[in-house]
Amino acid sequence: MSDILDRLDEVLASRRQAAPEDSYVASLHHRGLNKILEKVGEEATETLLAAKDAEHGDEVTRQALIAETADLWFHSLVMLSHLGLDHTQVLDELSRRFGLSGHDEKAARQR
Repeated sequence: MSDILDRLDEVLASRRQAAPEDSYVASLHHRGLNKILEKVGEEATETLLAAKDAEHGDEVTRQALIAETADLWFHSLVMLSHLGLDHTQVLDELSRRFGLSGHDEKAARQR
């Protein structure tokens, strides 16, 4: 599954320097980090609302949650790209946490 993330990372990198009028991703980079963060926040809110609907919803509302989550992940990847980071670093961090108690991991961060 990380193959799609690798492919997406390549596309995001190639579009970072593209003309803003030719690429949505380029237009976000051109508008700067604050615009990208605004989109991440917007997508996070839409994901939360879709999750509330999906809790007791039908297949349509559950699919809407999947679509909103994809939007959130996409815009989060744009944010990472803008900052010179990528999904592999996030996956490495998740891997590092795997097998740790969530309580222990959170306590370790607070030190």
